[in-house]
Amino acid sequence: MLTRRQQKILSLIEVQQRVRVDDLAADFATSPQTIRKDLQALEQLHHVVRFHGGATLVGGVEYTAPAQRETTAVAAKRAIGAATAGRVPQTCALFLNAGTTTAQVGQMLSGHKQVRVITDNVDLAAQIRGFPGLEVIVPGGAVRRSDGAILGAEAVDYIRQFRVDFAIIGAAALADDGTLLDYDLAEVQVCRAMMAQARHVLLALDSGKFGQSAPVRLGHLGQVHTLVTERLSQDWVAPLCAQHEVELILADS
Repeated sequence: MLTRRQQKILSLIEVQQRVRVDDLAADFATSPQTIRKDLQALEQLHHVVRFHGGATLVGGVEYTAPAQRETTAVAAKRAIGAATAGRVPQTCALFLNAGTTTAQVGQMLSGHKQVRVITDNVDLAAQIRGFPGLEVIVPGGAVRRSDGAILGAEAVDYIRQFRVDFAIIGAAALADDGTLLDYDLAEVQVCRAMMAQARHVLLALDSGKFGQSAPVRLGHLGQVHTLVTERLSQDWVAPLCAQHEVELILADS
C-alpha cells in the first residue's frame, strides 16, 4: 500500500520519466532521506529503479540492443575513437573496455606498434588481433552472448594482475554531478577493476550520454584523467571537468 506522497512521486515519475532526490525533497518539503525511503519502497514494488541521486521508471532503464547501439551516433563515435587513439603512444599497455565507442578506438590502433591491449570483449579482440603492432589479451570469464563482453569474478581477478599505462573506458551516462553510470553491474565491476589498475583513465563518451540516467554507479568523473567527446551538448560539462581537473578533448566529427 502506497502512501499519498509515494503515489504522487510515482505519478511524477510517470510524467517526467526520471526524478532527482533533491528536487523531490524540495517539492514535498521533506528531507532527502525520507524521499530515498519512498523511492526504496517504490523500487521494492517494482514500480521504479533507483540510480545515484534519483529514480526512473522500470521501463526507462532498458538498454538498447547491441545492433542498435552500433548504428547510433556513428560519426561521433568514429571521431572520438580517432582522437582517443591519438592519445595512445607507441610501446605501452592498456585496457580497452567493452563498448561501441571503445570499439572504434580499437579500430584506430591499427598503425600502433608494440602496444599490449587487454580487452574484456571477445568480438573486439577478434577484430583487432590481426593488427601487426598489437598484442591482444582477453581474460577468462563468462561471455555475454549479445555483444561478446567478458564478465564475472574470474575476469576481474585477471585484470587485477596488471598495472597498465591507460584504461580506455566508456559509460552509458554522465550525470550532472559527475557520476558515471551504466546498466550491467557485472560489466561495471570489470570496468572498475580496469580503472583501478591504470595510471591514466581515458573516458570515451559521445555527447548523447550527458545528462542521461542508468541504474548502476560505475564511478565518478573525478577518477578520470581525460574525457574525449565530440561536442559539449550540456553547458555543465566543461565546468565539471575543470572542477575535477579532467582534461577535456573535443574530437572533430
